[in-house]
Amino acid sequence: MKLFSTPTIAAAVASFVLIGSAVAQTTATPSTTTTKSQPAEKKAEKPRTAESIECSKEADAKGLHGKERKKFRSECKKNAKGDSKAN
Repeated sequence: MKLFSTPTIAAAVASFVLIGSAVAQTTATPSTTTTKSQPAEKKAEKPRTAESIECSKEADAKGLHGKERKKFRSECKKNAKGDSKAN
């Protein structure tokens, strides 16, 4: 009876390890994996205020995007809150 050589045994063991990890990666169920959309859904649960919607419309009308839009909306909402407290 001829014995297997050490490189053959090492190759066999390595293939079993690699196949096992590949199978483990492909059998994950969708319920156990996390997606990036989950945090966005939590943010969407909070209803937008009338001031926020109005400030967004004004930013759209001015064609603002990115940092300029964010800054404008922030200032607009602060001003709207200040105006509503005065009434």
